[in-house]
Amino acid sequence: MKKTTLFLALGLLASSHQVLAHGDSPSYAWDQFEALVEVSKKMGPRLAGTEQEREMANWLTGQWTTLGYQVKTLPFEYKTKKGMIKSSNLVVDIKGTSEQILVVGAHYDSKGAKSGSLGILDNGSGMVALLALANDLKGKKLPFSVRLIAFGAEENGLKGSKAYVNRDDKPLNNVVAMINLDTIIGGDKLYVHSPLTKPYTCDYVKEANFESSPQLREGLRAVSTRLYGDSAHLLHDAFKGYPQGETGDWSDHAPFACNGIKTAYLEATNFAIKGKNGNDGYSQIADKEYWTCFDEKNIGACDRKKEKQWGEIWHTKFDHPDYLLPKLAPRLKSQLNQNVKVLASFVLEADKWIK
Repeated sequence: MKKTTLFLALGLLASSHQVLAHGDSPSYAWDQFEALVEVSKKMGPRLAGTEQEREMANWLTGQWTTLGYQVKTLPFEYKTKKGMIKSSNLVVDIKGTSEQILVVGAHYDSKGAKSGSLGILDNGSGMVALLALANDLKGKKLPFSVRLIAFGAEENGLKGSKAYVNRDDKPLNNVVAMINLDTIIGGDKLYVHSPLTKPYTCDYVKEANFESSPQLREGLRAVSTRLYGDSAHLLHDAFKGYPQGETGDWSDHAPFACNGIKTAYLEATNFAIKGKNGNDGYSQIADKEYWTCFDEKNIGACDRKKEKQWGEIWHTKFDHPDYLLPKLAPRLKSQLNQNVKVLASFVLEADKWIK
């Protein structure tokens, strides 16, 4: 099938699904997730700079447009050993009662194609949350204006978010905070992080002014706790180099933090697991199906020298609907709905938490 024909088919599928899902139904987020799964199975992996990444940008644009939003496409390019790579960021602005802006962002490219990953969790889940948030905020009175950004080329070194913060048109004017959504479902537990207290390396920023405040993180935690009690988003325990609740510079929050913007980062993983490098969150799931051999007592590998899979979903064959949906669909749906509800509730009262 020609690529243009494929995209038209995908667009028809998305549009028909959108008509059924449109509105304030609590199933909207999951309906969009199922639509994204079907589109991804036909489209394939979304490596940065590929036709598939562009097709996903078009799909997202179509979904937002169906909801009645205008989408700005902001192209950028960057140099690699193989030449120049072209990608785009997508921006949707939702007007609030204030000119100050709360950014919510998620990347839409994927990684791990050679391993069989389709990027359903990383970061299809973040993309779907952006769509669901746009749906939930329609017609609502917002204390801040909200800017939804889908970043391209995150997996190649945060190229999209770096390009965005370094634009000449000063896109960070009036931005007071940024919430990053990266692989927000799938892992055993939901977490919210703030940046490391120790400044990131910000040499790609024109005038670095690093911000590590946990204020945004704690606001999201408070909302999550009010809504979900003991099942609320967690702070990870401290481990070497990473104090409790603090995260590194490997996702799209980092360029904003380097520019003095308060940030928080939602993620689903399991810091209780002793993975390849300890309790660092890179083993997401304590289920023997995702391990060569899982030791339940010690929460790790039966044999660390022989372990091959390590409970890792990101960038692996396990980030694929054939492995995810038969066993994890109820978890994925519950986690997705929780993230979206917490985000929407937080946005509607953001002036309580962002000072």
